Amino acid sequence: MRGDLLTKMRKLVKGLARPEPRAPPVTFPRPDGKIKKIEFPEDVYVRKFNKKHPDSLYHDAIKISGFDPPPARVFAWRVLELKEQGVGEDDAMAVADMEYRTQKKAKKKAYKELKEIARSEGKKPPPNPYPSAIKEIQAEEKKYVMDRLFNPKLIEIANKMKEERDKLHQDRTAGQW
Repeated sequence: MRGDLLTKMRKLVKGLARPEPRAPPVTFPRPDGKIKKIEFPEDVYVRKFNKKHPDSLYHDAIKISGFDPPPARVFAWRVLELKEQGVGEDDAMAVADMEYRTQKKAKKKAYKELKEIARSEGKKPPPNPYPSAIKEIQAEEKKYVMDRLFNPKLIEIANKMKEERDKLHQDRTAGQW
């Protein structure tokens, strides 16, 4: 809604769409135009976690609609939980970081064992259930890259663009002599 309530009411009264009010309009306190950023208690620890583990930043963007919270939030919640139990901040962060690292190592080890079992049975190894976020993005984009290289329509468009570029380049060089 553009404008405030008072100006809207004035326009309606001037246009005879509403009767003139008998009491003066109520004045509402106006904000100073700055909207406060929503901040959770764990946001401080999320930022510290992301500084320490920049590779985990990609998980937040991809798993936004997933059921599992991103690792940074899990880390922050664990730090807050330990602080409530009376542990110091540095110790709580060290414990939560150690738990994160052991969990990450356990996931990698479990996948490694799955691959070995599949190889021993002569089967194709299963897809990595814990892939890096960059590899997930690249897998999604792979079909478009392959399409660009092998789709005849796209190749034709690229050839036309190359011809136009070469023609323009020839026209520029011919005009200099």
